[in-house]
Amino acid sequence: MSNNLLKGKRGIIFGALNEQSIAWKVAERAHEQGAQFVLTNAPIAMRMGEIQKLAEKCGNAEIIPADATSTEDLEALISGAMEKMGGKLDFILHSIGMSPNVRKGKAYDDTNYDWFHKTLDVSALSLHKTLQSAKKLDAMNEWGSVVALTYIAAQRIFPDYNDMADAKSLLESITRSFGYHYGVEKKVRVNTISQSPTPTTAGSGVSGFDAFINYAADMSPLGNATADDCANYCISLFSDLTKYVTMQNLFHDGGFSMTGVSKKVMDRFM
Repeated sequence: MSNNLLKGKRGIIFGALNEQSIAWKVAERAHEQGAQFVLTNAPIAMRMGEIQKLAEKCGNAEIIPADATSTEDLEALISGAMEKMGGKLDFILHSIGMSPNVRKGKAYDDTNYDWFHKTLDVSALSLHKTLQSAKKLDAMNEWGSVVALTYIAAQRIFPDYNDMADAKSLLESITRSFGYHYGVEKKVRVNTISQSPTPTTAGSGVSGFDAFINYAADMSPLGNATADDCANYCISLFSDLTKYVTMQNLFHDGGFSMTGVSKKVMDRFM
């Protein structure tokens, strides 16, 4: 159902790999709500994924490859997006995360530090680089909105989430710090959404992830929030309905973050 919440708005969506991706769902919803946008991902991810299929579904959206750890690539992406769409941007989705330590099965207390630096660069510093590049290029309209996806492991221990937890903590800190400066100078909003564990290609790399999805569902009063519902929430944050929401970490997790224990979980021990 379309309410044209994003009619006339322009944006960039990072991280759509396949139909499981939250970024993929956001692109579909943004198109339904009247937005125009550029799709982007790292060149290697674009070869692995199905981004061309998504572009066709979204009115033949433009695709511009970019390495989000490269300021040169990001500046070319942002400049190219403005040129192709004929104006400044109104929203950006940062849906990027990768840990070589997780992929290669390295334990947190046996971290490879070169890989750790890569985790931080890809999963967190890429947001700072995106924001800084957009600000330097004066690429965002006033009351524009930047949303990054995060996870509650930034605040609480989930052992197998490994160094991605540190990356998400940094991501959320960048959101607050850059959100202040961007808000004061350009009235641009910056927020993170802390999403329920969601079956995606990135999530599947975490050990025991399927079991944890079931646990989180049993703990959450409303159950786990789906990728589709997360996309809806992103759309609300891109819209003018949330103009004064900024520098926030917004939990979208069915109540998991505020639940100490649920009856369904306790029943296993009774």
